[in-house]
Amino acid sequence: MVDYHAAGQPSYQYGGNGPGIGDYMAQEDDWDRDLLLDPAWEKQQRKTFTAWCNSHLRKAGTQIENIDEDFRDGLKLMLLLEVISGERLPKPERGKMRVHKINNVNKALDFIASKGVKLVSIGAEEIVDGNAKMTLGMIWTIILRFAIQDISVEETSAKEGLLLWCQRKTAPYKNVNVQNFHISWKDGLAFNALIHRHRPELIEYDKLRKDDPVTNLNNAFEVAEKYLDIPKMLDAEDIVGTLRPDEKAIMTYVSCFYHAFSGAQKAETAANRICKVLAVNQENEHLMEDYEKLASDLLEWIQRTIPWLENRVPQKTIQEMQQKLEDFRDYRRVHKPPKVQEKCQLEINFNTLQTKLRLSNRPAFMPSEGKMVLDINNGWQHLEQAEKGYEEWLLNEIRRMERLDHLAEKFRQKASIHESWTEGKETMLRQKDYETATLSDIKALIRKHEAFESDLAAHQDRVEQIAAIAQELNELDYYDSPSVNTRCQKICDQWDSLGSLTHTRREALEKTEKQLETIDQLHLEYAKRAAPFNNWMESAMEDLQDMFIVHTIEEIEGLIAAHDQFKSTLPDADKEREAILGIQSEAQKIADYNNIKLSGNNPYTSVTPQIINSKWERVQQLVPKRDHALQDEQSKQQSNEHLRRQFASQANIVGPWIQTKMEEIGRISIEMNGTLEDQLDHLKLYEQSIVDYKPNIDILEQQHQLIQEALIFDNKHTNFTMEHIRVGWEQLLTTTARTSNEVENQILTRDAKGISQEQMQEFRASFNHFDKDHGGSLGPEEFKACLISLGYDVENDRQGDAEFNRIMSVVDPNNSGVVTFQAFIDFMSRETTDTDTADQVIASFKVLAGDKNYITAEELRRELPPDQAEYCIARMAPYQGPDAIPGALDYKSFSTALYGESDL
Repeated sequence: MVDYHAAGQPSYQYGGNGPGIGDYMAQEDDWDRDLLLDPAWEKQQRKTFTAWCNSHLRKAGTQIENIDEDFRDGLKLMLLLEVISGERLPKPERGKMRVHKINNVNKALDFIASKGVKLVSIGAEEIVDGNAKMTLGMIWTIILRFAIQDISVEETSAKEGLLLWCQRKTAPYKNVNVQNFHISWKDGLAFNALIHRHRPELIEYDKLRKDDPVTNLNNAFEVAEKYLDIPKMLDAEDIVGTLRPDEKAIMTYVSCFYHAFSGAQKAETAANRICKVLAVNQENEHLMEDYEKLASDLLEWIQRTIPWLENRVPQKTIQEMQQKLEDFRDYRRVHKPPKVQEKCQLEINFNTLQTKLRLSNRPAFMPSEGKMVLDINNGWQHLEQAEKGYEEWLLNEIRRMERLDHLAEKFRQKASIHESWTEGKETMLRQKDYETATLSDIKALIRKHEAFESDLAAHQDRVEQIAAIAQELNELDYYDSPSVNTRCQKICDQWDSLGSLTHTRREALEKTEKQLETIDQLHLEYAKRAAPFNNWMESAMEDLQDMFIVHTIEEIEGLIAAHDQFKSTLPDADKEREAILGIQSEAQKIADYNNIKLSGNNPYTSVTPQIINSKWERVQQLVPKRDHALQDEQSKQQSNEHLRRQFASQANIVGPWIQTKMEEIGRISIEMNGTLEDQLDHLKLYEQSIVDYKPNIDILEQQHQLIQEALIFDNKHTNFTMEHIRVGWEQLLTTTARTSNEVENQILTRDAKGISQEQMQEFRASFNHFDKDHGGSLGPEEFKACLISLGYDVENDRQGDAEFNRIMSVVDPNNSGVVTFQAFIDFMSRETTDTDTADQVIASFKVLAGDKNYITAEELRRELPPDQAEYCIARMAPYQGPDAIPGALDYKSFSTALYGESDL
């Protein structure tokens, strides 16, 4: 007997270079000899392996009875390998000698080794000698290579793939938890679950009991043998009677179920593809609904706010207008900032949605009419215009009402003085006292009347001022104009009456004057000098009590200078007062000297020395009060000037800082160095640095509020208003967020399309090279030059022009004349990557439908998750083909509609 192994034939090592099978076996022992010493396990393996071999040998019209005897001559072993591989082995030797048998077995082992399998410690001699342990090991190797190795589920293969397949198929069934290939199968429910999942009509699963494993196992084995052409490889008692069933026997048996149901795996793959497409579509629809709601809310707020800002109905008092200004400040501080964030987020959501639609090969999202980003921007622009106009109107209205209050008070003061002066004048002018007066009395009356006329003329300016103030109040639409007009008309009518009465009395006195001879010249001179001086004192008191309003320190300094000038005239006025009083004193001396009895006061004037002294004292008291009032106003204007300089100092820092940051973010969006993640991190840090600068804006807002509360309306120390700062700050935040969003969309595009970082950098470098003006977009000629540099044939000929026009229709569908970097990236990603298409989805539905041109609701519910099955059923139109049945659904039109090729 020839010792073939000793003669130099190789000993086969198992567990090496074969794909999948080698990897699996490298994780296990070559062949666990100790386990085969367990009679129960060896019995299970013998039955299982024998049945498995016979399931293939019967295709060649033969079978084996004893696994370790019938393969000894190598003939049936070679025949088994030919059947399961579909390949021809070398011609076997028909001799009966040991050497012939060894040669045949070696041919079989060589064929196994040619399939990338190494047999460990299994030689031809052991097989020829009928070594049961080695024979079972060899058959297990064949089963692994030809029945289990090619099983692949979600990138796992061999044992892991088979186990994952079992777990997924049995997951919905109660009392089934497949974790291994031994005790998880002992109660028989897992076998029944596999059959019921693929052929539910063969198994009444709900009637099976976990506590009756023998019945469960026999039911599964008998159904599999009768309807699935899977031979019975084990007895139920063999599995139930052992503490831990043999793993290799169970794996062999389960692999037969896998191959029997392999057709269903294609349907599952098709279902996964449809689920993926539907999930993308559902997510996009959710994003569209979110956009529509957010856009509707924002537009509703804008439309609700604009009428409030356009309301120009003034209030009656300055306090009410200041409350309006405070309400406007609350709107600026509290109500508007969240809406600015919502508007920014809306633009980001819109850009992200459009990017996802492009990446999933879907048509672009077109919002409802009136809810486009452009519509929102137009509404926002209208809002800001109304806001600016409303603030200007408020400030102008406050200025107007402040001036109105000042004019009204001035009118009342002057009117009160005039009315006080005219009191009793009409009665005096209507007197007929000259009819019974003596000559001296008449002359006195004439002088007195002349003094009155002088006084009357002096009051003409005051009456004209009262009328002018009333006219101005009417022109400025003062709310209490009717009462002002009534009072002014009464003063004017009374003034006309005084003029007429004065003329009439003068004519009567002049007629009587010819009959009168004496007159007291001193009294007359006193009256003539006392009346203007009295009028001067009244005017001085009026001016000293006159209200004033100023807005700058220069104006208050002008008032102080005028007041100082007035005070410089007081010594001369005092001399004039003493001279007037001296005249009265001299007249009294002459009368006393000549024993003349004067009849009371000076007949020519009612201005007595007591009146002059009393008014002079009043003037002396009002001068220091005026000093204090002017000094207080000067302090106020100095404080206002401090507020102006304080605001200007901060604004002259913040304003240029915002301008610089706007220029920097513009450069960052063009230069974009490093990876997209680095760029995004850099932008996030940059954005955080801007957010950290917010306290400076808040300080400026506080200073601006102090300025407005002080009613300061101009500032010559800075060109930056708070409105400029707010608009610049909002633009900076929006531009920074938009730039970050563009980079995030580029990352989304890169990851979804599988674009490498090097490709993305190459695209950016090419784009920037031809973006000569660094505007972030390319014109048609710049874009053509960029395409030529990337190897596209778009030269100036008919074919090249046609290709360039096709590309331009893709990157610039709106014919805007420019190509943005995002459009450029989308085009390059479509040129270099692949995506799901409508044809692929149709083919997937056709698999689920069993090659029919339609699909039923029952098939969709069986193959797809519940929510996505109902999604399809609700949107699929009834199938109208000639082979239609009741309930048939048209999956072709549904699939094309997903990609915008037709309407649902």
